[in-house]
Amino acid sequence: MPTRSIIVTDFTRFKNGQRVCIAGTDIVTGQCVRPWPYLAPAECERLQILPGTILTGTFNPIPHLTGPHQEDTSHIDLHGDGACTSDQFKWALEAGLFSSIERGFEINLAVDQKHIPLDHKLGRSIITIRIKPANIELEEDAYSPGRIKLHLTDGSGRNFRYLPITDLGFYRHAMTHQKAGDLESLNSFIYKQEEVYIRIGLSRNWDQRPGYWMQVNGIYTFPNYHREIRSLRIV
Repeated sequence: MPTRSIIVTDFTRFKNGQRVCIAGTDIVTGQCVRPWPYLAPAECERLQILPGTILTGTFNPIPHLTGPHQEDTSHIDLHGDGACTSDQFKWALEAGLFSSIERGFEINLAVDQKHIPLDHKLGRSIITIRIKPANIELEEDAYSPGRIKLHLTDGSGRNFRYLPITDLGFYRHAMTHQKAGDLESLNSFIYKQEEVYIRIGLSRNWDQRPGYWMQVNGIYTFPNYHREIRSLRIV
């Protein structure tokens, strides 16, 4: 099978720390690709995978997928081909760009609804939205002290509060600020940027909480970003 190259756009964490979920944009087709099975942290470090990495390998569609997670592909012979440029990375993000979360997931949401019902027909589980820096805020979770959640207002003017952040590098960096009592400095940095791209992903379904729940897979600021956010220190 021919090889394909993707620009990594999603680099997300699991609570147990034993696996990392990545996704990216095919540099030829613009298709979103999510390698499965997920990768071990050591493998990500070996391949030097970060957001913006050009990852090459054989990615094949997985037959008989159900639900919105149609981006899943098998993978073999992965290797990194360095980092893309800022313009290339923005292109990769914009390949999945929608004006609002409702448009991206093709649904009319109820007030405060942050999940997609199991019976909603949908062919994607990751989208990009572009928002003004003033329309995003990091805050300690009022319901789970010590954890950080994200508030945002999307392009339609709809508010989403307390979205979980699964962006591995960003969350780790934000927790460093939180533990130092300085989360506001990270908010201030974001407010000074020109634009913010947010990758919104959907969780897998699990019995205790039926549905596909929204999570923040990636938070990317332009033109500047904190270099500490994107590093190979995964654990």
